Order: sequence, then structure tokens, then C-alpha cells
Amino acid sequence: MAHDSFQTVESQLNWNAPMYKLYEKAKKNGKWNPTEIDFTQDRIDYQTMTEDEKITALPLVASFSAGEEAVTLDLLPMVHALANQGRLEDTMFLTTFMYDEAKHTEMFSRWQHTIGIGEMDLSSFHSDSYKRIFYEALPESMNRLMTDDSPEAVIRAATVYNMVVEGMLAETGYHSFRQIFQKAKLLPGILQGIDYLNQDEGRHLQFGIYTIQRLIVGNEKNQRVFNNYMDELWPDAYGVIDYLTSLYELQKAQDWINSTLELDTDAMRSYVTKQFEIRKHQVNRANKYSSAAELVKSEDVKQ
Repeated sequence: MAHDSFQTVESQLNWNAPMYKLYEKAKKNGKWNPTEIDFTQDRIDYQTMTEDEKITALPLVASFSAGEEAVTLDLLPMVHALANQGRLEDTMFLTTFMYDEAKHTEMFSRWQHTIGIGEMDLSSFHSDSYKRIFYEALPESMNRLMTDDSPEAVIRAATVYNMVVEGMLAETGYHSFRQIFQKAKLLPGILQGIDYLNQDEGRHLQFGIYTIQRLIVGNEKNQRVFNNYMDELWPDAYGVIDYLTSLYELQKAQDWINSTLELDTDAMRSYVTKQFEIRKHQVNRANKYSSAAELVKSEDVKQ
């Protein structure tokens, strides 16, 4: 598409745009480097784990490692769509978003390499629900943006990417890592990495929430697109967590005596359910406003 004008020549950047403020936060807070995380103790911890304890760790790693790769590969169509719409501040923020996801992918790959499982195929831990979201729904919704940047397409893409993958599954995964390994005082390196990821994902979630809100404010049809797609994805989103917690329960039921790791599986299922409710509520707060301009001035998008 040929350009017929340039914003920074005819006027200036919108310094108060929600996405520009996220861009500023990314420059300030996104400076961590995966190569600087020390996984030495993680290697020692992993080598001394029992097989039962490894089976608790590996499914989580398998979910995150592939998930971070997926969101790295699948984000470009969102950049393409918003750039084509002339949303300069959004596009600027998305350059940092892509950089974040690349670092997340690198972090998990470095961890796997360092502890000695770099050549292990972990895809056997991907359940049918996991595959329906990460192998199918995510790339399908994101790739649609290459040829269709309609409000419906953008809403669906941000819903599966930001609300489900990041806002529900990643948030529940962070919580699981901390519940299991902080309590056991194991794997300090990956826990530090999780903290960095969690901070980055906070910015990504704000992007997704605002991107959907600005398209549904005052528009019942677009709001139905969001809520219906959330409801459609919910069974598989829950299924991802249910599968991981069921693996733990199965191990424990089979005379599991060689592990000190603890996980409250009912609490994890409740946690992902709560994240589903929170994400829907956050987006649907747009109902309080009559226009996108009013929404931008509100506390709901204050950075």
C-alpha cells in the first residue's frame, strides 16, 4: 500500500495515546536480557529431582516453550493490520511487543538447553485442548488479519492472543510455577524469568484490553463478537489447565512417594476460571462509555 501522508510530518506523535504510553513503559521496563539469567542452580535442581518431580515440571515447560514460540510467530499480522490502518502509536508499541515475545521464547529455550533437555521432544505434553488453541485458533485468527483488518477480525485476534493465551493461560501458568517451585525452593532462574515475563505480559494485556474496548464501545454487535468468542474458547482454555492438573493428580494417585512438590489442583482450576471472568469484565467495562474518546480519558485505560 502506497503512503499518501506521514503523521510525524503533518502533525506529531500523540503523546497521550494509550499505546504510546505503553511504548514508553516498554522502553523503561523491558530491558531484561535472557542471557543474563543464571540457570546454574536450576541445572543442579533438575539433575537431583526424582522422575516424579520432573513430570511435574516438564508439562509446564512444554506449554510455555511452545506457547511463547507460537505468539512470537503469530504476532506479525497484528502489526501489519494496525500499521495499514495508520495507527502509528499502536505500531510503535507492537515493535516492543514482538521483541518481548522473542525474548520469552529465548528464555525457555536457554533454560532447556542449560539443564540438559534441549533435545527432548516435549510435544507429548500438548493436550487436544492445547492444540486447538495454539496450533489452530491462534494462528487462524491472527493470520486472518493479513487480508482482513475489520473490527471483527481484530477483536477475534486480540481475544485469543491477549485475553485467552496471555490473560488466562499464561497468568495461570505463572501462578502454577510459583505455587510449585517457590514453595519447594527450586529452579530460581526460571522463576526469575517468569517474573520478567509476567511484567511484560502486563503491558500486552493492557494492549489487548484497550484494542478490544475501543472497538466494542457503543457497538453491541462487536461486543457480541468478543463475548461469543471468549465463550467459544473457554472449554479448551479450561481444558489446557485441567489436563496439566490431572497429570499431577494421576501421578499422586499412583503411589507417588518420590516427590516433595505440592500443587493445589482445585485452586488452579479455580484460578483459570477467575481469570476468564476477570478478562471478560475488564473488556466489558467499555459499556460505561459512549465513545472511544470518552474511554481514552477514563481510569479504565489510565497507564
